[in-house]
Amino acid sequence: MSRFTTFETSDVRFPTSLALDGSDAMNPDPDYSAAYLRLGTDAGDDLLGHGFVFTIGRGNDVQVAAIEVLRDHVVGRDVEATLADLGGFWRELVHDSQLRWLGPEKGVMHMAVGAVVNAVWDLRAKREGKPLWQLLASLTPQELVDLVDFRYLSDALTPDEALEILEKAAPGRAEREIALLANGYPAYTTTPGWLGYDDEKLVRLCKEAVADGFSQIKLKVGADQAEDVRRIALAREAVGPDIAIAVDANQRWDVGDAIEWVAALAPFDIAWIEEPTNPDDILGHAAIARAVAPIPVATGEHAASRVIVKQLLQAEAIQVLQIDATRVAGVNENIANLLLAAKFGVRVCPHAGGVGLCEVVQHLSMFDYVAVSGTTEGRMIEFVDHLHEHFATPAVVTAGRYQTPTTPGAGAEMLAASIEGAHYVRA
Repeated sequence: MSRFTTFETSDVRFPTSLALDGSDAMNPDPDYSAAYLRLGTDAGDDLLGHGFVFTIGRGNDVQVAAIEVLRDHVVGRDVEATLADLGGFWRELVHDSQLRWLGPEKGVMHMAVGAVVNAVWDLRAKREGKPLWQLLASLTPQELVDLVDFRYLSDALTPDEALEILEKAAPGRAEREIALLANGYPAYTTTPGWLGYDDEKLVRLCKEAVADGFSQIKLKVGADQAEDVRRIALAREAVGPDIAIAVDANQRWDVGDAIEWVAALAPFDIAWIEEPTNPDDILGHAAIARAVAPIPVATGEHAASRVIVKQLLQAEAIQVLQIDATRVAGVNENIANLLLAAKFGVRVCPHAGGVGLCEVVQHLSMFDYVAVSGTTEGRMIEFVDHLHEHFATPAVVTAGRYQTPTTPGAGAEMLAASIEGAHYVRA
């Protein structure tokens, strides 16, 4: 028997605002940051569990403080018992009534739970000698169902329905795992699209994306309609007619503005409109989706919980679900989100980029392909070429596809030198 003995948090920040990397209509000057956690045990194997919450600068210290509040839930507890019942562990953290009051089940405290849960999954994957996607895909359908809290979901997805989805996918797991290891997983890139980039950089990066094998790029929009039209025209000319162009408003618009704005962009053959309005506005997204069809509406990176995801799907408010590895309460809740998407027949194209998001969310999409949806049709993971050098197992994208990770763990492990050295705080 071993116990959790160390719980080490760090406030890690990178000055990405200096080059306007990550700039969009709502977030003009982000500094990509991580409220970072390392869990240690007395097992004598030197394995650590790594997890984090992605933020964009100011407030990262608040997120670190929220993670620290969970220290007493972890330090001193039995490691083997915890790893054997990660569904129960998730419920214990999420349903701590006093901490839950701060959400409930959303916001800084909920994301803090996600950092802890993800760190424990990272440790379990390392102990079992498997990458996280493979560990999850090796669990039985019933074991996966037991990880999910179906409270608030049963009007849309019951445990029996989830079990049926997983059992239906089970016979093809081995073949899909072989295909995944051989071929990787489709990607698209947002690298050309930051709003602060000048025309020369936009065009150059668009052409580089095509040369690198991407079949879809994404551009930020929402600040100035005429400027958006001009920039998308430049991008379309640069990539040609056969490359998909998605656009992302980052929550900038009211419902009426979104409908009018998308109509102005539609002639450029838009692959989807992302986050057209407030991420909690279910009915607003539904109204936009009806009005701009057949252009799909995509959202999810700021969907605070499985309950918001459920409602977006029930209301037919989105055609693309964009899960995020650190927005909700960790792996367990994202399994719920993947099952909901499978139930409603909606494709999943995760949000990534930031710092560490590509490294972690690839495991969720790959698990989804092997054990849940059984398909990559129309699905792809976002890729942004920033800050991967700070990770022990950086995401690798070649010819427009994520290469399947084989190193044990969840991909969250940041290099010790990067954790200690990246404490830039913007004045």
